[in-house]
Order: sequence, then C-alpha cells, then structure tokens
Amino acid sequence: MSMFSIFNVSGSAISAQSQRLNVVASNLANADAVAGPDGKGYKSRQVVFETAPMDSDASAGVRVKSIRESEEPMHRVYNPMHPSADTDGYVNQSNVNPVEEMVNMISASRSYQNNVEVMNTAKTLLLKTLQMGQ
Repeated sequence: MSMFSIFNVSGSAISAQSQRLNVVASNLANADAVAGPDGKGYKSRQVVFETAPMDSDASAGVRVKSIRESEEPMHRVYNPMHPSADTDGYVNQSNVNPVEEMVNMISASRSYQNNVEVMNTAKTLLLKTLQMGQ
C-alpha cells in the first residue's frame, strides 16, 4: 500500500459522507410533509455504505451501496380540518424523525471533517519528507 492510497481512501469516504449529508438534508426538508392525494407520503431515507476495493495496491475505500426507504409507518396526526384528512380525521405525515436526522447530520459532518484532516495530515507528512532531502 503506497502513501498516496491514503488520499484515495479518504477521498472515497468524503464522497460517501457528502451523499449522506444530501440524503439527511432531503429528509429534514420533508420532515413535515403531508401525504399526497394518493395517500403516499415522503418516507425517510438512509444511506447504506460498503467497502470498495480501490486499486491494485490492496487498499479499500468506502462507497454508497444503496439508499433505502424506511419501513416505519407514516405518522398519523388528528386534524379533521385538513384537506388531506381521511374519513377518521387523520392526516398521514412523513415518517422522518428530526432528532435522528440531526444526529445523522452531525455524524456525517464529523466524519467528513475527520477525512479532510487525514488528507491534510498526509499532505503535511509528504511535504516534510520532501523537505528532509534538501
């Protein structure tokens, strides 16, 4: 494994966490969405990661395997005055849990920052190594 593979591994992790942040942002934007006339509302989405071989130098990285919709039931809120209310007066809203999504956002953001720091440290070490030869 070469020193340069660190950049491949951290770069793949940064890309994957960027996708995770986009999914979290989409979930938070639709946290209060109401189901449409067909009864189908927005379902929370979660990113699934997998290990990915990077190059012939036996290093591995990470990539997004899939983005899955949550199987949690929709939130039912009693509001008989709402135009989308069913015959019992309930409105189906998205199953997004804003607290969980905020935790996901913080986790993805920290992982992103850590991988940027790994790349900066590797760059600094490479520069110091080059300076030793002068």
